[in-house]
Amino acid sequence: MRILLVGAGGVGSAFAAIAARRHFFEHIVISDYDETRAQVAAAVDDRFSAVRVDASDAGSVEALVHEHSITHVMNAVDPRFVMPIFEGAYAGGADYLDMAMSLSRPHPESPYTLPGVTLGEEQFAAAQDWESAGRLALVGIGVEPGLSDVLARYAADHLFSEIDELGVRDGASLTVDGYDFAPSFSIWTTIEECLNPPVVWEKDEQNPDGAWRTTEPFSEPEVFDFPDGIGPVECVNVEHEEVLLMPRWLDAKRVTFKYGLGDEFIDVLKTLHKLGLDRTEPLRVGGVDVSPRDVVAAALPDPATIGDKMHGKTCAGVLVTGRGKDGEQLSTYLYHVVDNDWSMREYGHQCVVWQTAVNPVIALELLASGTWSGAGVLGPEAFDAVPFLDLLTEYGSPWSRQDR
Repeated sequence: MRILLVGAGGVGSAFAAIAARRHFFEHIVISDYDETRAQVAAAVDDRFSAVRVDASDAGSVEALVHEHSITHVMNAVDPRFVMPIFEGAYAGGADYLDMAMSLSRPHPESPYTLPGVTLGEEQFAAAQDWESAGRLALVGIGVEPGLSDVLARYAADHLFSEIDELGVRDGASLTVDGYDFAPSFSIWTTIEECLNPPVVWEKDEQNPDGAWRTTEPFSEPEVFDFPDGIGPVECVNVEHEEVLLMPRWLDAKRVTFKYGLGDEFIDVLKTLHKLGLDRTEPLRVGGVDVSPRDVVAAALPDPATIGDKMHGKTCAGVLVTGRGKDGEQLSTYLYHVVDNDWSMREYGHQCVVWQTAVNPVIALELLASGTWSGAGVLGPEAFDAVPFLDLLTEYGSPWSRQDR
């Protein structure tokens, strides 16, 4: 297996650090728009090399695939670059993985009722091409989406006979020394997913086969008690890929995603929206075209650099309700917690980017061994969960279950 890693930011660098301890691949080419950053990430292992890439140009990705005999393209940049990387991998003859899917566009007339272009829709439109070519695009294989989808598949296969709701719930107890506001993940991506209309999947009398609908941002607040000392966090509906992925392979009456943002974070996002600072369209400022969202991202600390100032834990998981294999009512939270002190001590990377990066490394190892295989555009739910969860434990970061 020869891997092209596109993106050497926080998640890409953590991916490299995790992969360096494994032996399932021959070589990893680490690429970034900033070649120096790629070189820093590549310095951890002799099996790594560094090159420059323009992730906005499918031809740039295709050329690297050919030049380095790449078998798998791993996308570790923000979702605005999904389609050129996805298309470049296909044109080059490589398989493809990502941790976030192609961007959505709200419904032009009823954005808070009806979906417009949904997350991943552009990629699923090409599914037949990938399948006919015998090639795999494994989409949404980060932590959320990714591990949460694997846990949902595990619940469907091994714990439940009937599922009422798959409710992804994400929360943390993280603080950052010296900062009142310092997101632990890409603010560009955070703005995108938090200010777009959230999507919910539901089956009811009007939609017996199930359908997606949208709501207003930050809707349906609930307090969720996260395990391992994190405690109660208010969670709200947020647009996320799991809601678009899980119903394609798993039978559930409802699928939701709620993020534990907290009042302060929500207020900041609302203010950015009111001021137009969440927009991606360039503005002319002093003779220079600049995207307001890019300015916000540049003004905040790089999430990859704040690990030594972070404290606390992050938790990702899915609350599953319905009937167990015995026919009795069951409610259980399947989850994964990473302590920042542990991830910094063990890998030198903060917990949020580490928790995101470990999952595609595991997926690639399963693909390399032939344990996972397939063709087309597939989500994590399309594969057996047990080998993945076993490897996660082998990597030193086990998952857990808490009945409720």
